[in-house]
Amino acid sequence: MGAGLSDVRASLDRMATGTELAVTWPQALGWRLDRHLLSPVGSRPVAGVVRRLGAVPSVNEPLAELAVRIRRQDSEPGELARALVAGEVIKVFAFRGGVHYLTPEDGGAYLAIRCAGRQWELPSWQEHYELAPSDWPRFREAVREVLSDGPLTIAELGSAVTSRAAYRHLRPVFDDGAGTLVKPLTWQGDMGFGPRRGGQHTVQRLDHNPRWAGVWDLDDAGRHAVSQYVASYGPADADLVHYWLGNGLSAGTKRLRGWLSDLEDQLVAVDVEGQTRHVLREDVESLLAAEPSSAVHFLPGHDQWVMGPGTKEAHVVPPDHRTPVTRKANLVTVGGVVRGTWATTHDRLVVTWLDNVTPPRHDLEEEAGRLAGILDRPLGLELRTG
Repeated sequence: MGAGLSDVRASLDRMATGTELAVTWPQALGWRLDRHLLSPVGSRPVAGVVRRLGAVPSVNEPLAELAVRIRRQDSEPGELARALVAGEVIKVFAFRGGVHYLTPEDGGAYLAIRCAGRQWELPSWQEHYELAPSDWPRFREAVREVLSDGPLTIAELGSAVTSRAAYRHLRPVFDDGAGTLVKPLTWQGDMGFGPRRGGQHTVQRLDHNPRWAGVWDLDDAGRHAVSQYVASYGPADADLVHYWLGNGLSAGTKRLRGWLSDLEDQLVAVDVEGQTRHVLREDVESLLAAEPSSAVHFLPGHDQWVMGPGTKEAHVVPPDHRTPVTRKANLVTVGGVVRGTWATTHDRLVVTWLDNVTPPRHDLEEEAGRLAGILDRPLGLELRTG
């Protein structure tokens, strides 16, 4: 991976020749906070928030909803689940093998990249599932046929599919939940998760959603994904692009290099305190005009503010604070930089301050009031310092 990443870096370095544009890191993070609909808080609908972030992890449903609601001036409990029912968002296996909310319009781009590696054709998969590459088209068709009448639980899907002689051998796999087997079915656009029924996940056909744009052409998908990432997580460098699409979706370095080359006319190099980063040409003016932010935010664990660039982005996650972030703690940020963690207990919001500088208590209390309104419960601030 190291050599391949060097090639990706080289593609971006070639674009950086003679750059004269420069901003500070507080400016860059202030701009990114605006792009993330955090400062100021946005007014986009649920799907608009998901689309701006690219993906919202659904490891924990309450935290996934909080990630959306903190980015909306007016929000309501259950709005992310309702958006799924309405088809405004989809829910599929995507980045790093996990389940994410995507939009039906853009989701096919990320899925195209994710399934490009054709993992289901690996010898280990063929041996374990007794499905050759030539078997998958018929297997996918059988799954779509079974789901034609509406959402099913995984158990119901398995019962229907394994009633067919060709797939009877998969019954033990479905009895165990079929977690890995169903991933390629979402990557290839055959199905996604539906609303829960009786506390259980359901799956449903993606093409029954009129907003579903299908799985994209791979190169179109790659160029779109790179530009969307830079638009939301810029100023970005090769490491961030590789983290998002290489590590996240297993995009090959050759493909990444090609997509960056295709976008050469759209990317502009910017000096950020000695580091060369890139933004879209259309965003240069707003980046240069950006002001540093001192806004306090209470972010849920797994929030894309830190998951999008990764926990090694030291300008967002100071190295001394990385451990709680990697353990998926709820985070307190000031000006976009992780400064503490938070947790609720009964009617208290307990903030553990990680920095040596004096915490901005007034701003923390003000943002705690906003969080209490979103959670619809009283929360008195309890500040713990090291």
